[in-house]
Amino acid sequence: MTAEYFQRERRWHPPALTPDYKTTVARSPRLPLLSVENSLSEITGPTFSHAPLGPLDHDLLLNYTGEQAIGERTIVHGRVLDQNGRPVKGALLEVWQANAGGRYRHKKDGYLAPLDPNFGGCGRCLTDENGYYFFRTVKPGAYPFRNYSNSWRMAHIHFSIFGAGMTQRLITQMYFEGDPLRAQDPIANTIPDQAAIDRLVAPLDLDASVPLDCLAYRFDIVLRGRRQTMFENKLEGA
Repeated sequence: MTAEYFQRERRWHPPALTPDYKTTVARSPRLPLLSVENSLSEITGPTFSHAPLGPLDHDLLLNYTGEQAIGERTIVHGRVLDQNGRPVKGALLEVWQANAGGRYRHKKDGYLAPLDPNFGGCGRCLTDENGYYFFRTVKPGAYPFRNYSNSWRMAHIHFSIFGAGMTQRLITQMYFEGDPLRAQDPIANTIPDQAAIDRLVAPLDLDASVPLDCLAYRFDIVLRGRRQTMFENKLEGA
């Protein structure tokens, strides 16, 4: 039996032009967007399996050089769910982030914080039968960016979720509970609904933390419906 889609709440989503986030002035489209039909191959493939995944792909503490990365050791885990709370199995999750000092391993990142020689800042995993995923990483640092004279991004991890086809990709960001920069973050605050921002904030999960090792944060991702996670690239959800 197929379930009817729940109507989404359009007021959650920021307009393409949000002047407080200055780069939207240049990025926002000036003409109506075009809808391009997908072909069968784009809709039905590929399917993902564990075959191409390495044993440390989900472990950002070790997967760059095999040596321990520096920073606050952190577990990020949760489930990918559909609009009715059912698990989505076999979804490919990819993450990327700044290091503990707030710097990305990217040639265009000129922030003065040092690079960690043992931290690459990206990982991937597949959800299991229960829609569950798990990463180990370091908590990323805040960093400044050229929005206004003293604009800072709060700590965040980027998430990409692939479904059964290459065009079924959703992108979002995860924030951390209690971050003091939340009220000041110009990008997060392009979202007009505070409840929608709340759904991007991962609460501390001491039950999943490892004593004397890692703190844990839980981030459940809902693909559509009234409790949908806010996605950057497809505001309508999956």
